[in-house]
Amino acid sequence: MKHTGAEIIVKLLERQGIQQIAGIPGGANLPIYDALARSGAIRHVLARHEQGAGFIAQGQARTTGKPAVFFATSGPGATNAISAMADAKLDSIPVICITGQVPRGLIGTDAFQEIDTYGLSVPITKHSYFAQSAEELLEIVPEAFRVAQSGRPGPIWIDVPKDVQMELAAFEAWPEIGRPDPAPAIEASAIEAAAAMINAACRPIVYIGGGAIHSGASGAVRSLVEKLNAPTVMTLMGLGALPVRHALSLGMLGMHAAPFTNRALEECDTLIALGARFDDRATGKVARFCPQAKIVHIDIDAGELNKIKNAHVGIVADLSDALDRLSPRIAPRPRDSWNTRVGALKRDYPHYLTDLENPLSAYGIIDYTARMLEGETYISTDVGQHQMRVAQSFPFERPRQWLTSGGLGTMGFGLPAAIGAALERPDATVVCFSGDGSLLMNIQELITAVEENANVKIVLCNNNSLGMVHQQQDLFYGKRIFASNYSRAVDFKTIAEGFQMAAFDLGESTDPVLLLAEALRMQGPALINVPIDVAHKVFPMVPPGGANCEMIER
Repeated sequence: MKHTGAEIIVKLLERQGIQQIAGIPGGANLPIYDALARSGAIRHVLARHEQGAGFIAQGQARTTGKPAVFFATSGPGATNAISAMADAKLDSIPVICITGQVPRGLIGTDAFQEIDTYGLSVPITKHSYFAQSAEELLEIVPEAFRVAQSGRPGPIWIDVPKDVQMELAAFEAWPEIGRPDPAPAIEASAIEAAAAMINAACRPIVYIGGGAIHSGASGAVRSLVEKLNAPTVMTLMGLGALPVRHALSLGMLGMHAAPFTNRALEECDTLIALGARFDDRATGKVARFCPQAKIVHIDIDAGELNKIKNAHVGIVADLSDALDRLSPRIAPRPRDSWNTRVGALKRDYPHYLTDLENPLSAYGIIDYTARMLEGETYISTDVGQHQMRVAQSFPFERPRQWLTSGGLGTMGFGLPAAIGAALERPDATVVCFSGDGSLLMNIQELITAVEENANVKIVLCNNNSLGMVHQQQDLFYGKRIFASNYSRAVDFKTIAEGFQMAAFDLGESTDPVLLLAEALRMQGPALINVPIDVAHKVFPMVPPGGANCEMIER
């Protein structure tokens, strides 16, 4: 059989089970778009910015746990995609970006819209490919899916010159689809050592990271937690791996944790880290993080063991496999004394969520929204104060319910990621909590949500500022508020309506609770503007560079 490089790409994506692709066409990737149009088997979602397309793909991948694909053209199309791919790298999300490139004969000549996409992409991806022939694509595309899913997941970039897309390749059969590699073998001695250390613990804490979700190990994690009867903390990326309202959950740890959570970590004697990477926002000053604890660390990525905090027992393994081996060796314990102590810490160092009864307050709008949601729901956020408040207070019940930019902290993530989740779960309600600064970063994707009739509700926490910057300037820079307050207020309701989206302003309503309920009930996309007081800070907060025990509580 004979097919062009573009036809090979599209057919191999079909064989991998890809059903929806976000992207933007341009001169260098038009052959791929032509092949996609002739195929008819894959829906295309026309984003309005390549970064938006990348975050739509992230929303798809984060929701399903499967690789998602997006397209961009060469030059500015590729450079616009970089932030979305760097974000995916830090959060271990299996996204595949396929870009067009100028023809091979023009590479290195500063041709129109030429950029060294391969060179730019190498540091921000798990792996990057430059296709030099149509025949190579038969290996590259399945390999990309294999690498994206194997071990620690991550983003893959495939750059394809325009003439390679048009080149004919003759071959006898389609290659096998790309499947993840088998998990690494587990050292029996390491499992025995971990079990002995955990069984000897008097004050253990389980520390859950995003790897527990990526590996599909949430059920095994919960079983271990309940067998140990141990208090449990989650990273920003690990929220939902254990229900936040579980009796043993202490919620999120770190920079914006509840005071009792960080104080419990100060007293634990054994820390059981499951798919967590000891990020600085979780640990604070590393030397003072869990100072009394021995550490058992299980992670699929060997590079994470002993990188930040030395492990007394380190195990390189798929978390599900490791827990299958470890759990039978763990002795159930009541731990009445330790749990009583943690209960006392909760009483003595509570987390105050202020002004919950007011739907126009920073925490009140989150609480009212959470109570009104019914059925299958997904929550995305942008980055800033609203993100931390949602992480602190929303009652996440299951893995993959929570979509947020953790490692890179990318403003503009929330709306397109919510669209991606809605594309994969059209019968669910997706709520995007955003801030006015963040929403402006990718506001053009409002029309994408409208065109797709995505069931996305944007709850806009609008304080007319870059709220987290404003907060840090007020607390740590002598109250010198500079370049973080907007001199003009944006009329987001009118803008949303200009994009043909339903829009509501709770600040203009005599009954904001009733209006919020109406907005959340309606089908399709809607923007809900909520005026928030800029003076309302996110507390607790660990000062930058400080230890978690030094947090400012109120």
